[in-house]
Amino acid sequence: MGIFKKIGPGILIAAAFVGPGTLTVCTLAGVRFGYTLLWALTLSIFATIVLQGMASRVGLVTQRGLAGVVKKELKNPWLRNTVIIIILAAILVGNAAYEAGNIGGASLGLAQLFQNQELTAWNPLIIGILTFFLLWMGTYKMLEKVFIGLVATMGLCFVICALLAKPSAMAILKGALVPQLPTESLLTVIALVGTTVVPYNLFLHASLVKEKWKSETALKSVKWDTIISVSLGGLVSMAILITASAAPIQEVTGAADMARGLEPLFGKMATYIMSIGLLAAGITSAITAPLAAAFVASSCFGWNANMQDKRFRMVWAVVLFFGVFFLSFDIKPIEVIQFAQVANGVLLPVMAILLLWMVNRKSVMGQFRNSTAQNIFGLIIVVFTLFLGIKSIFKVIGLF
Repeated sequence: MGIFKKIGPGILIAAAFVGPGTLTVCTLAGVRFGYTLLWALTLSIFATIVLQGMASRVGLVTQRGLAGVVKKELKNPWLRNTVIIIILAAILVGNAAYEAGNIGGASLGLAQLFQNQELTAWNPLIIGILTFFLLWMGTYKMLEKVFIGLVATMGLCFVICALLAKPSAMAILKGALVPQLPTESLLTVIALVGTTVVPYNLFLHASLVKEKWKSETALKSVKWDTIISVSLGGLVSMAILITASAAPIQEVTGAADMARGLEPLFGKMATYIMSIGLLAAGITSAITAPLAAAFVASSCFGWNANMQDKRFRMVWAVVLFFGVFFLSFDIKPIEVIQFAQVANGVLLPVMAILLLWMVNRKSVMGQFRNSTAQNIFGLIIVVFTLFLGIKSIFKVIGLF
């Protein structure tokens, strides 16, 4: 049990990438392609552990946010300002757009849980108020405890659903370890990776690590926190895909379709379990998206603010407001979300390259620079994120 005591910021990262978007994409992948795309999640988990591991190390050693390190180390004013603008645009605008999806997913979970469609119009406001309260009252230690509870609930719900579906163990093993690319599955693979390897989580992780630990002596704890937490998050994603593969679901239009698909097979119990999982997934992501935006703004503008700072609270409040606003007034922020996808498509490879550069600089990391093996893995992932970024941009602008 000693290892589990090391879990800290990583659990917030796991909670951030297992949101309603991940639930929808994993359900879609399972319904359309069965277990054959599980390998994409295996690859994504590995890439996430490597990138988040580097980001958390930078945060611990420098006691700065990633944007602050970039500002300090990039000496060319034009290059520095360009990178900071990309970061701010992708994180602030992107997270405001994605926040609507997070709150929407939690609202669907709440509506299905209480089977009361009359509440649906009020659900975004209810979720927004709950999120506001947790962020306003939250210290790092409080949020950590809340997230451990929510992720445990979410994980238990989805794993129970996967077991209820009685999947084939051999098919799961083959799907997780043997790469296959069925016809018309490439964009689904990109979506699976894109919902796991999330650019804003790199900023969030570096900032949260320095909230919890203040000395390089905690490097081992940071490493195990990242490995355990990201692996648990990946297990949840896999459980969702496995459930969708084994369950009699015909069509997927959103995050709630899994619950409806399981009901004929397992009755109301399955619907309630899946609804609780969806509610927990939505709330966790609804908290982490504004939180990440606030940390990035603080780092970019050099505020050096804590979580109770007025400026810090103003940033997350604005992101949260737009998430609730889009949903409450039934606004479809398609153009904003498309911009967010493009911005994140640019930001992911940019940050992967910058991370690799930062963890090899003596002025940043001193004796804690990357090893040769870490650099090899890092370079492979940089190439991978470049491919992912280019494809996501082409997808949005309609070239593929």
